[in-house]
Amino acid sequence: MLKEERHHLILDLLNNEGKLIATELSSRLNVSEDTIRRDLRELDGMGVLHRVHGGALLKGASTVKFEEKFNQAPEAKTHIAEVGLKLIRNDQVIIIDGGTTTLTFAQQLPFDLKATVITNSPPVAVALSHHPNIEVVMLGGRLFKESLVNTGIATIQALEDIRADIYFMGTHSVHPQTGISIPDQEEAFIKRKMVNISAETVVLAEAHKLGTASTYVAAHVNEISYLVTESCVSSNVLIEYEKLGITVLQ
Repeated sequence: MLKEERHHLILDLLNNEGKLIATELSSRLNVSEDTIRRDLRELDGMGVLHRVHGGALLKGASTVKFEEKFNQAPEAKTHIAEVGLKLIRNDQVIIIDGGTTTLTFAQQLPFDLKATVITNSPPVAVALSHHPNIEVVMLGGRLFKESLVNTGIATIQALEDIRADIYFMGTHSVHPQTGISIPDQEEAFIKRKMVNISAETVVLAEAHKLGTASTYVAAHVNEISYLVTESCVSSNVLIEYEKLGITVLQ
């Protein structure tokens, strides 16, 4: 079998099965484990899969500009936001981080909600500026223009003395084994800190983000309280998260 044929077959198997184990793949394709590891390394370098220890996972969607991403699947984002609102109560301290789904969530918050919202996302802060009973705490730092969030040591330090009731997290990839992961390391540090200071963490994720992985882990699955996703996701996919103690809402 030519290398190109093998690469196509590996990608077909990954798309159908969601993950690949190198030792099993070696037997299935009747080639050495060294050959499989080299194939996975090359395919990872091409950006078409995410290589992990012992195998490979589906790669999260390619990064696009915030404005373009915001206009993708607006109905799905709105439905996810509406479900997430069921977890909100008056007088909570709420963290909402950056992302187009979390921005949609912020835009859906009831106008009469009384709460404190802490965010490192300028678009989220602006969206809440006209809510009369929401106190908005804007975290400073260096603006990461790709995601429109503030990051860096100043953001971490601002979170040190905060204890939140609930954290609504936007993400790039969600996987039952690797957890929550994103392409940027500094943003991952911020998310990890937000998880650590929050009583509950809610991940808002569209269907295409499930079962994928990215470069930097922001949270492990056992740190997630709720996963809110689209109603189209099958129970066979979601049961893997529910087995880990995560409450899944659709």
